[in-house]
Amino acid sequence: MRIALTLVFILAVAGAAGAGPLDAPGATKALNCAACHGPSGQSPSDAMPILAGLWPEYFKKAIQDYAAGRRPSPEMEPYAKQVLELGVDDVAAYFASQQRASTKVKVDAAAVERGRAAAQQCAVCHGSEGKGDRAKLIPDITGQPPGYLRTQMLLFKEDRRSPGDERLKALKALMKTIPDETFADLAAYFSSVR
Repeated sequence: MRIALTLVFILAVAGAAGAGPLDAPGATKALNCAACHGPSGQSPSDAMPILAGLWPEYFKKAIQDYAAGRRPSPEMEPYAKQVLELGVDDVAAYFASQQRASTKVKVDAAAVERGRAAAQQCAVCHGSEGKGDRAKLIPDITGQPPGYLRTQMLLFKEDRRSPGDERLKALKALMKTIPDETFADLAAYFSSVR
């Protein structure tokens, strides 16, 4: 009996140790996302957001908004529709379960310091450290690629991200008061926060 239990234990440990990256629940449904967002949602790009560690409810809302055209993106809309078809809850849970690593994109130290000074106005929504507010679906923007962050701020300013969304009216009004060149500094700062 003791030998049988030992054998079962060894096989269980060996099976768990032999699990690959695609054995995680939802991993195969998230494969297409890796083309742009990197393996396990760890985007190596300056232009694409890191999905690893993203709150599932935020991910789900973003996918639904892309698929419905509420967040216009000709690149993302077909993939968002595919994620809905495959099972958005599974894909959202997969990315939420992945350990998030901050971007490897380098930022200028002087831009980070300028961004730190300008970031006071962002704290109202994203908090003093940029970690967001899960209950209000305000994302954690820390460690994201600076190019992505800058682009999103410009899209908000121009009302091209979630156009007409009343919940974002105050944010977009704030963005209109910020000079475009300051967005690069803010992006550098939040990208540098770990």
